Amino acid sequence: MNAIRVLIADDEPLVRGGLSLIVNAADDLTVIAQAASGPEALAQTDRTQPDVVLLDIQMPGSDGIAVTRHLHARPHTPRIVIVTTFGLDTYLHQALDAGADGFILKDAPAELIQQAIRSAHRGDAVLSPQMTRTLIHRYTSLPTPDPAPPAGYDQLTAREREVLTLLAQAHSNAEIATQLYISEATVKTHITRILMKLGLRDRAQAIVLAHRHGLDRPT
Repeated sequence: MNAIRVLIADDEPLVRGGLSLIVNAADDLTVIAQAASGPEALAQTDRTQPDVVLLDIQMPGSDGIAVTRHLHARPHTPRIVIVTTFGLDTYLHQALDAGADGFILKDAPAELIQQAIRSAHRGDAVLSPQMTRTLIHRYTSLPTPDPAPPAGYDQLTAREREVLTLLAQAHSNAEIATQLYISEATVKTHITRILMKLGLRDRAQAIVLAHRHGLDRPT
């Protein structure tokens, strides 16, 4: 099996070095390039074509949000995981809207960082429970949600709407399975169909959309 190719972009040499050691310690992961600024991250992505980019939210030249937007405007977009701290939670929704696949904390355990890279590579959202709660708090504190259903919502089955509501409440697949008396495999199938019908990329985008349209409560 080919190793997942990772680019690390952070303006702090110690952070880059620490993340590099963590990534390379896993047999199925390998660091192929590093970058110390936004422009360098874009140039290195073009040069090396990584599978996953670990991207600092604040860097000279262009911040992580701008870099994410630039990468999504290109033909072959890598998976993008923002490396952040709780002090920067205000950037969470902006980065998700820009196309980030998730977030990890700079001080997260090595195993969690490695697993986050694998999850992003599979196409799963990488969002810790703490980040999910932050995201939900932000959207529930906004003015009245848009009452109009999002495009594609009428294509969802009754069960898929139940799953979407539980997703928006930050439940895990296992918790959803327990509440609906179905298997986790079935939950994953429902989520895949929900994302396809709503034109979403991942779980994080589904949470954002559900709260924007008031779909976080049972109908």
